[in-house]
Amino acid sequence: MNKPILFVLAILVSTLSFAQKKELRAADKAIKSNNYAEAKAALDQAKSMMSQMDDKQISQYHLLMAESLYAKGTANNDDLNASIGHLNEVGSDYNSESETLRQTMENDLLSKANSSYTGGNYSDAANKFEQLYQVKPSDTTYLYYSAVSSVSAQDYEKALNNYIKLDDLGYTGQVKEYFATNKETGEEEVMDKQTRDLYMKSGDYIKPGERMSESKSGEITKNIALLYVQLDKKDEAIAAIKKARANEPDNSDLILTEANLQYKLGNNEEYKSLIQEAVKLDPNNVDLIYNLGVLSAEANDIEAAKGYYKQVIEMDPTYVNALTNLSALILQEEQSIIEEMNGLGNSAADNRRYDELKEKRKGVYHQAIPYLKSVLDVEPDNVDVARTLMNIYSAIGDTDNQKKMKAKVEELGG
Repeated sequence: MNKPILFVLAILVSTLSFAQKKELRAADKAIKSNNYAEAKAALDQAKSMMSQMDDKQISQYHLLMAESLYAKGTANNDDLNASIGHLNEVGSDYNSESETLRQTMENDLLSKANSSYTGGNYSDAANKFEQLYQVKPSDTTYLYYSAVSSVSAQDYEKALNNYIKLDDLGYTGQVKEYFATNKETGEEEVMDKQTRDLYMKSGDYIKPGERMSESKSGEITKNIALLYVQLDKKDEAIAAIKKARANEPDNSDLILTEANLQYKLGNNEEYKSLIQEAVKLDPNNVDLIYNLGVLSAEANDIEAAKGYYKQVIEMDPTYVNALTNLSALILQEEQSIIEEMNGLGNSAADNRRYDELKEKRKGVYHQAIPYLKSVLDVEPDNVDVARTLMNIYSAIGDTDNQKKMKAKVEELGG
């Protein structure tokens, strides 16, 4: 009595297998004809029979779904994500076909991602780079580019999530660099190995070499901390920056980042301690000293800021930003003087005080003039500084210099 039943089951299994193959063949044929709607309809029918498919058929199903959804690069964002998901489910039976589709997707997405980024569409670029990472998970650089693009798009949650993934993966972004020195310019140039070797044969380049590029791990942990701050998660930010500093204890940029965080949290003593640590670590770094001046000014420690800017100018008299910022801090004192002058009455004592403040105001101007003139020495086309000097000379009654600056402002079109 059992034999007929087994025979019926065998027929059923055979019929299902035939139906599966029929739908898969139909989908394959439709895809080759660029009829993706028809392919999806056939695959929808095949999906209901997946429990009876063998591993090879399941792989073929996922490959065909990936191809039909991708539609030769015309897919919308949701279909593209679904296509990538199916592509990553394809087994070894269709390894060659899946790798061909993967390479096609990578080339297409990379072109679109770069175009979006250079065109200023950072949100789209971030999505495309993240899809690239899904297509090729072995290339974590795509995830890094997605994070960078997300910051530019001000999508800080997405950027933070991607930077955390990179940190968890131990991403460093280090690659082997090939370089040689251009004999004509004396400058070292980085290029790919084939180009470097070709240039060496030409005789126009000398001193070939190779090295690993700088690690991005410090940048990543630093950005994680800064993004936590941006999202008002200051405790997480401090934890992140301390982790970064544990990995790179001598990184002065990380020390400055933590100093800035501590200031924002109101931890002034910790802030000052970190500032001092940064100076001891690299006392001759002019950019570091300048940044200390900026941080001190932001923390309203004006005298300290002036000291750092003067130190920078001693080290490099042409450091325009330090010259500009120092003159601005000096001129900032004018505001309180004017406020006091405006609040005085007409008594003899008030008149005497007014004259004192007037001289004090002139003193402020005289302090700022040398630094502003130095800016113009380095940047003779700086119309804003020329205008400021013109107004200062007018205020202190220096007619000759006032006329010279007025002529210069007019010459610069100001």
